[in-house]
Amino acid sequence: MNWEKHIESNPDILFGKPVVKGTRISVELILEKLGDGCSEEELIESYPHLNKFQIQACLQFAANYLKSESTFPVAS
Repeated sequence: MNWEKHIESNPDILFGKPVVKGTRISVELILEKLGDGCSEEELIESYPHLNKFQIQACLQFAANYLKSESTFPVAS
């Protein structure tokens, strides 16, 4: 999946947060909803401008972002 076809970041839209192209729906919102247990079908029902490929692109974007981040152990 080429997430770049579906995700964009524009300083004039949501302060530059990554969003689904052509919308103001942020990748953050999609990830949060999925993390709360929302299904793809529920997301599409709630946000009719979304489709399955855009939701998958959000997940791929997040995975690629995390791959490029440095991590540090957290003391517990």
